[in-house]
Amino acid sequence: MSEEEDIGQLDITDEMIAEGRSYTGVMPDDMPKIMARTILGIDWFSLKVGQIACWLTVPVFVSMFIEVTGRHFFGSPTMWAYDISRMGAGAMFMLGAGYALSKGVHIRADFMYRNWSVKTQATIDLTLYLLFYFPGISGAAWACYKYAYKSWSQMERGMDTAWMPLMYPIKFALFIGFIFLLIQGISETLKCIYAVKNRRWP
Repeated sequence: MSEEEDIGQLDITDEMIAEGRSYTGVMPDDMPKIMARTILGIDWFSLKVGQIACWLTVPVFVSMFIEVTGRHFFGSPTMWAYDISRMGAGAMFMLGAGYALSKGVHIRADFMYRNWSVKTQATIDLTLYLLFYFPGISGAAWACYKYAYKSWSQMERGMDTAWMPLMYPIKFALFIGFIFLLIQGISETLKCIYAVKNRRWP
C-alpha cells in the first residue's frame, strides 16, 4: 500500500465525533420545537462567545512579542507581559470552555466511546451529565463566585510580581466560564435525551 493510500486510511472517527456536535443551525424535524430552539439558541450563544474569546490571543501574542523583543534585543524586560499573558490565556481557556464542549473536543476516552452505539453513547453521556457534570460545575461556579467576590471587595492585587495587577477581573472570568459551561451543558443534555429516544444524534 502506498503512502498516499495509508494517509487515506487514517482513522478520523474522533474528528467526525467532534464535527457531529457542532452548531449547524438546523435540528431534525421530529424534534420538539422548544427543544430545538433551546439547543440552537444555546449553541449559537456558545459559538459567538467562542469567537469573541479567541480574540484574546491577540493581547497574549502582543504582550509576549513585546516582552521577548525588549528582553533579548534592548535589555529592557517588562513587568507586565507575564501577567497579561497568563491572565489572557486563562480567560480565553475558561470563556471558551462552553464553546469547546459544544464542539465535542473536551478530553474523553474516545477509543472506547466511538465504538458504542449512538444510544449507548447518549445514555452514558446523559447519566454523567446528570450525576457528575451539573453538580460538579455548579459547585465550582459557586466556589469561584465567592472567590471572585471576595477578591473584588478587597480590590485584590497580585503579589507575585512587582506590577501587582488587579486580580478580580480574571477571577470573575473563571466564574463566568463555569456559567457558560452550565449553559452549554443544558444543550448537550437535550441532545442526549433526543439521541437516547431516536438512536441518532441531532
